[in-house]
Amino acid sequence: MLAGLVVLVGFAGRWGEVEPGKLLHHLAGLTSYFGRIMPIFRADHLTADVAEWYWNFFGWLKLLFDTVLIAYLATFGGMVCAGILAGLAAANLARNQAVRWVVKRLFEFCRTVPDLVFALLFVSAFGLGPLAGVLAIGIHSFGTLGKLYVEAIENIDMNPVEAVRGAGARFEINVRAGSIVGFVGAGGIGQDLFVAIRKFYYTDVSAILLMIIVTVSIIDVLSERIRHRLAPVESVG
Repeated sequence: MLAGLVVLVGFAGRWGEVEPGKLLHHLAGLTSYFGRIMPIFRADHLTADVAEWYWNFFGWLKLLFDTVLIAYLATFGGMVCAGILAGLAAANLARNQAVRWVVKRLFEFCRTVPDLVFALLFVSAFGLGPLAGVLAIGIHSFGTLGKLYVEAIENIDMNPVEAVRGAGARFEINVRAGSIVGFVGAGGIGQDLFVAIRKFYYTDVSAILLMIIVTVSIIDVLSERIRHRLAPVESVG
């Protein structure tokens, strides 16, 4: 079994042209990049160095807030639409097999197509801005949550728990997705992050990434507490 797995990994790497030698050869370039994006802190000018690092703090904070709002609207919209249609795809509720098949294929399509592709389509259709991001992430969330809700309905005892867990976890994922879709002009802080990467503003890259990481961490902690309040897990004694 293990030998077969090793052979498959080797075959996949060979077929995909993954060359470990090239990886090791260019590894120094990756590590040096992380060194370049970090600012230089001096003990006697620490406050000034931090202020220079976050020179656009309030501008980035506004864009980060836009990203969170995009993720919230997309999660809420995807959750509501998925909840409405999930009953039509659940085997224990759906009466019409043709409708059930169509809805399940719709869920599959929406969660299979990357949200970045949807973002490109909607930016082309509606122009630059948060609307494209909300629609792109909302459709992807619709497909992902739809699958979760169908499984929860088919195992009805866990429906409330799974629904609450799915919505909370999806919001955290969508904040990260909101940062990515900004790369193609779909609003949020991702647009400034893309500009910083493209123009080699190294310290801006690390500053924005740190803000995104902190925001996602805060959302993760808050959503976990909300999930525990709405669907408390019984302690095993």
